[in-house]
Amino acid sequence: MAELRALTFVPVDLESLATAEGRIAVFITPDLKLSAGARRLNRLTKGALARATGSEAWDKLGEGKAMSLNWPAGLQAQAVDLVKLPRRPAPDLARKAGAALALSAGSSAVTVLVEGTGRPEEIALGLALRGYGFDDHKTKKGDPFGTATLMCTKPDEAEAAAAPRLAVAEGVHFTRNLVNEPANILTTTEFAKRLEGLRDLGVEVEVLEEKALAKLGMRALLCVGQGSESPSKVVIMRWKGGAKGDAPLALIGKGVVFDTGGISLKPAAGMEDMTMDMGGAGVVAGVMHAVAKRKAKANVVGLVGLVENMPSGSAVRPGDVVTSMKGDTIEVVNTDAEGRLVLCDVMWHAQETEKPAAMIDLATLTGACIIALGHENAAVYSNDDSFAGTFLKAAETEREGAWRMPLGQAYDDMLKSPVADMKNIGGRPAGSITAAQFLKRFVKDDMPWIHLDIAGVAHVKSDQELSPKGATGWGVRALDRLISDRFEAKD
Repeated sequence: MAELRALTFVPVDLESLATAEGRIAVFITPDLKLSAGARRLNRLTKGALARATGSEAWDKLGEGKAMSLNWPAGLQAQAVDLVKLPRRPAPDLARKAGAALALSAGSSAVTVLVEGTGRPEEIALGLALRGYGFDDHKTKKGDPFGTATLMCTKPDEAEAAAAPRLAVAEGVHFTRNLVNEPANILTTTEFAKRLEGLRDLGVEVEVLEEKALAKLGMRALLCVGQGSESPSKVVIMRWKGGAKGDAPLALIGKGVVFDTGGISLKPAAGMEDMTMDMGGAGVVAGVMHAVAKRKAKANVVGLVGLVENMPSGSAVRPGDVVTSMKGDTIEVVNTDAEGRLVLCDVMWHAQETEKPAAMIDLATLTGACIIALGHENAAVYSNDDSFAGTFLKAAETEREGAWRMPLGQAYDDMLKSPVADMKNIGGRPAGSITAAQFLKRFVKDDMPWIHLDIAGVAHVKSDQELSPKGATGWGVRALDRLISDRFEAKD
């Protein structure tokens, strides 16, 4: 049940409310100044809205939350949802209200009286983001989401404003679908196949197989997958919506479709969650889907390294030394610190071949990140204050939690190896930071770079404001906003 709820924008038609089916939603301002639609509903229900908004329960209701009146007299609708919302809400509050409506509506059709309420595009985004479910592998499917009809004073303007936001929602759903898939379904081959489907949106897609990766010298990436029967791959996705010749933004994603830890085997408890260890690649895919769907006037290239980390007779061992594409040698002290081995080769390839203006990598990289920041924030590392500041502003605008973390020589020194140029792990202290320091060694001196450790935010155990438990799609909105703010040509 992963398809977007169908949303349509129509002119306000108060006469149709009496016979509307499903649910009706109406926004009520905190000062109780009823809109024309609210007044009409109040008359049809013989004062039910006035009684509800005069209650103690309404007084305690938070802004952006909904109160439901079930089977109201005078209407054919099964319920009226009253949402407390200012007439000119902040974008995040409008999204919250849309999400509340999605929860109330469930599989029902809903008529939303937006009228002149501001931010209809953000209300629609909240509806789309929270209206998500994943039951592809259940024999008993849930009911599909019903339609949402948004009655607006200026429906054409609202629809135009909502179109790019709903394109982003599609990208978020694409990411969630990938991250929620089990590893026996989403193999490296199936992952690459789904990314090839982006060609339908105008994205150029290139798949590099193992022979090509070996020829390029990606021995760090290849060592991670050498114990698996699933072939390692790198998929390159190019969106060329900007000026010809302009350097692209490069997005690099860790795509470990399943992570056992390899020879450094993880504990059995919780290993089933490692189907989400391709979350970074999933976010990159979602962003590419979003920018292509909304026809962004920017050049963006997404590169993902797809591998499976399995123990076997051919698996890489602790103590092995491998040579990266850059030429640096790496002592593999712990085979469970595999994501950085994937990323370092893909990052170097991105810089060598795509010549990007800036580079961002994303990965569910370290458990240490969760210890530091929990499930509220992704860890942000960067060599460029301006670039980091622009991203953090974009993340704040979209209310996607992100927190900048430090880098420094003392952390880099923890990666010294007696037998190679570096170790792939620096020990338990500052584990997320030393992982970032490892990746920084593969960033060219003049390259603006951000590393996002999304281990705590890519997949969660409880429902969130804009997503159900499971894959969140964190980062698609923030990165799309960054592209719009910094890399997209303006009219």
